[in-house]
Amino acid sequence: MAVSGDSKTKPVRAWQRMLSGRRLDLLDPSPLDIEISDIAHGLARVARWNGQTRGDHAYSVAQHSLLVEQIFREQNPDAPLQHQMLALLHDAPEYVIGDMISPFKAVMGGAYKQIEARLETAIHLRFSLPATVPAVLKKAIKKADIVSAYFEATALAGFSTAEAAEFFGRPRGFHAGHFDLSPRPTAEIERAFINRFNILETQIHG
Repeated sequence: MAVSGDSKTKPVRAWQRMLSGRRLDLLDPSPLDIEISDIAHGLARVARWNGQTRGDHAYSVAQHSLLVEQIFREQNPDAPLQHQMLALLHDAPEYVIGDMISPFKAVMGGAYKQIEARLETAIHLRFSLPATVPAVLKKAIKKADIVSAYFEATALAGFSTAEAAEFFGRPRGFHAGHFDLSPRPTAEIERAFINRFNILETQIHG
């Protein structure tokens, strides 16, 4: 069947314009197009738990990241500063691709993981961190992440303690009153994330 007009298809746009002015290619991200201001801005506006949390504000990935880094430090008091930074940035790719709940990630499969891994590598290289997180460190950060998930689930996301324990385990050494889980305003948590990043970066390179 004849096709009229130009048969060439226009390439699909695979980049996003950032507020910093950077143009980030999602399929082949460059460290030169990564800015902490964009990461903090995006993560402060991405809701955890698909937004199904209590409070007047969304509980953001930025607030979650700060909590995970706090738990990681408490679990690993001798952790090097670079490891603390990696804990803070453990969900940084979500400033571009959003926070998908675990059941949906399982359905999406490999494509999501590939894009996430490329973004993570670019972010790490941008801030002079190891491109790939060693397995032992990744496990330690994940342990802190799971503790955070348990308390977020029970305090904010409507899980019973039994239900949360089934999926995340029951944390040892922590209790609900140990953390401030009150969802904070977007601008406030964005500043808090940048401040913590700047403190760590100054200590690492100071």
